Amino acid sequence: MPVLTRLIPSPVVVDIRAGALDGLGALLADQRISSSGRLAVAASGGSGVALRKRLSVTLPDADWFEVGGGSIDAAVTLADAMHGNRYDAVVALGGGKIIDASKYAAARVGLPLVAVATNLSHDGICSPVATLDNDNGRGSYGVPPPIALAIDLDVVREAPSRFVRSGIGDAVSNINAIADWELSHRETGERVDGLAAAMARTAGEAVLRHTGGIGDDDFLTTLAEALVLSGIAMSVSGDSRPASGSCHEILHAFDLLFPQRAPAHGEGAGLGATFAMHLRGATEQAGLVAEVLRRHGLPVLAADVDFTEAEFVEVVRYAPQTRPGRYTILEHLDLSATEIRDAYADYVKAISS
Repeated sequence: MPVLTRLIPSPVVVDIRAGALDGLGALLADQRISSSGRLAVAASGGSGVALRKRLSVTLPDADWFEVGGGSIDAAVTLADAMHGNRYDAVVALGGGKIIDASKYAAARVGLPLVAVATNLSHDGICSPVATLDNDNGRGSYGVPPPIALAIDLDVVREAPSRFVRSGIGDAVSNINAIADWELSHRETGERVDGLAAAMARTAGEAVLRHTGGIGDDDFLTTLAEALVLSGIAMSVSGDSRPASGSCHEILHAFDLLFPQRAPAHGEGAGLGATFAMHLRGATEQAGLVAEVLRRHGLPVLAADVDFTEAEFVEVVRYAPQTRPGRYTILEHLDLSATEIRDAYADYVKAISS
């Protein structure tokens, strides 16, 4: 009998704990990612500068590069700066924008990436996707996932609490994304990868059901693990389907239509997921998610992120255009602006009662 299996791209090591930053050099040496210490460390001009002195002790032979933001231009500039040097790996030190730009740059120069996340704002920290701003707005680019991942809970606690809250919304939105995937399977025959779906759903449920808060190490560990698991689920499926459905269509519509006012990634994903659950008739589930998001200080209404009802209707109406070819509850219902407005009025009543 043949033995059938598949290889899943995933980090060789994931280190989530208080003090993880101080053990980074030893971790990379032990895992034979960089025994020479020749590393390119990509960081922002903000938090990266503050952490450089601390990391320089454990990474004395590293070269440091400042990343100019989360754009395709910044990623290409970083790649050009690293080109021609004999580095063992690229270390991305920062939040989602720094890690995504570094993923793209590392792929461009053919080096493995070590992600050192300084906040937990979304599941891109371990995904095979780099979301970068470009001339047409924002694009998603396929890249290798990180070879290693370190998350220092002490550093995460020092970041603005809004970043952690954003990660909560992104993780919980997996539940809606999987429901969209299963809907597409029923309606269009799209294949659902059971392993990827199980991983993403488990990640979302773990955060949804946890009774702790953002000041609790156990909760932060669960959230970090959930975001990592979501990223690996995307590697398993080969795309963002396990963690991106109508919820992310809505948040990307916020980004494209209102780039100066758009909510944070996880804020938009959480709000979009809750409304999408209501649209699919999962009223009780939508109420539970709304309750949890509120407990963590996340928005559940358009007004919570300073948007009017009319603006939210415009966002939802535009949302399917952000992911052509992706089938979700929004494509399934194909609601008019009037129908969206009526559905939103019902949603407000349902989660406010």
